[in-house]
Amino acid sequence: MAATLYYQRCWMMYTIWIWTGLVVFAMLWVIIITRLHAMYQRARKILILLVVTFLAIITFDGVIVVISTVHTSGEELILSGTYQCTMSYTGDTLVLGSVTWILAIVWEVLTLCLAVWITVKHFRELRLHSAGGIIGDCFTVLMKTHVVYFASFVVVSCFALIIDLSPTLSTVCQSFTYLCM
Repeated sequence: MAATLYYQRCWMMYTIWIWTGLVVFAMLWVIIITRLHAMYQRARKILILLVVTFLAIITFDGVIVVISTVHTSGEELILSGTYQCTMSYTGDTLVLGSVTWILAIVWEVLTLCLAVWITVKHFRELRLHSAGGIIGDCFTVLMKTHVVYFASFVVVSCFALIIDLSPTLSTVCQSFTYLCM
């Protein structure tokens, strides 16, 4: 019975960790959709494109999270007085995790291209009319925060893909992650 309890504790931590990631990405993407919708002056076509793409990617990611949760088992170890969880993955669970990152990168590239396109278009119009005012300042703030968001996402995505696709780093990082949990 104690072994089952330990297994359940590790598996529960893993399940919470993986579902939290999905929810956080979904919340961030809703914010990006809202901001791009505002930048495109509430254009319906852009909203439909972003929402359909968002729903397709999030649905796929949700299915992958369910598959990953079903095909993962955990074991709790007590080493030198510390509790550590080790996770065992069956099937293509790790590859599917990389696919979700790749789809997230595709989403980010799409939103980045849309943001750059509207910014270039906006600054061309601004240069022609030379009347920025408050709207120009708000647009500039939106673009600066978009750049920070996209730059940080690129860095995190690159690290995640390197870790996921490298067998040596993948094992080291998984051990470290569960050691910290």
